[in-house]
Amino acid sequence: MILVTGSAGRVGRAVTAVLRAKGRPVRGFDVRPSGADGDVVGSLEDAAILAQAVEGVTDILHLGAFMSWAAADRDRMFAANVEGTRRLLDAAAAAGVRRFVFASSGEVYPENRPEFLPVTEEHPLRPNSPYGLTKLLGEELVQFHQRTGTMETVILRFSHTQDASELLDEDSFFSGPRFFLRPRIRQQENFGNLAIADLLRSRDIGEPAHVLARNENGRAFRMHITETRDMVAGILLALDHPDAAGQIFNLGSDEPEDFAKLITEMATLTGLPIVPVDFPGAGVYYHTSNARIRNRLGFRAEWTIKRMLDEAIAARRQRLAGENEPWGKRP
Repeated sequence: MILVTGSAGRVGRAVTAVLRAKGRPVRGFDVRPSGADGDVVGSLEDAAILAQAVEGVTDILHLGAFMSWAAADRDRMFAANVEGTRRLLDAAAAAGVRRFVFASSGEVYPENRPEFLPVTEEHPLRPNSPYGLTKLLGEELVQFHQRTGTMETVILRFSHTQDASELLDEDSFFSGPRFFLRPRIRQQENFGNLAIADLLRSRDIGEPAHVLARNENGRAFRMHITETRDMVAGILLALDHPDAAGQIFNLGSDEPEDFAKLITEMATLTGLPIVPVDFPGAGVYYHTSNARIRNRLGFRAEWTIKRMLDEAIAARRQRLAGENEPWGKRP
């Protein structure tokens, strides 16, 4: 039996679907119901629920985490990502789990201020976000169990992950604020970043538009965007490959996307104008190497950005067609 935490989330839902399609026994575990029979709904803070979740489990994919940029959520984030990971590891070790795969994050590196590029697994670990710090502490807990016990562990440092279909969706939690101006204004208002919200609002041209994020010197952002299905393929390698045990891997696309080029391609597809915005600071600009997981485990990223955009524009056209039908219009 494979336990998948975060089974109601984007990656967890996709992993459990693939495993079940392969006929492998899976138990989901999440604070939100996934709707699948046999899944456990609850929190890692509940000892009884946790014992129920790990009973009879041979392997664990710990994909669940709480991510927030709001200061008010910090206690909850550390409780879930650090203390929750500790509780799960202890329960897994006591239950005799064979392999424990931990979803970490590229935010354990100083991604926005790297010492060298591309960022490899040997890069110094100096997170500059509270979320990145919780993931680094989680890694330390995982490695403690690797050193002191018999359970095999694998750490995957996740790239930014997207479903291809949401790339051109203004209502998407991640893609909307990243690629569209007005959703980004709303996001920054919700975060309480009023100065940035005012900056963005001052660039509003009175109609929907893409936002081209640049740093204070006008350099366009650059970052990895990895399709969920590629992430699932890497997770399954971490679960099953004999050479993965005890290792740490960056998991993501082969190359980062330059936003000047990417936003231009998006605008060509949507027909929306582009609004450049120069944000204070150095901005997002990094390249993380996935060479280790490619060379050691045979990982291959199949979803290029062109393939993702092809699916994204088809999904966008279907959405817009539905909204234009009398029964599909928004209230």
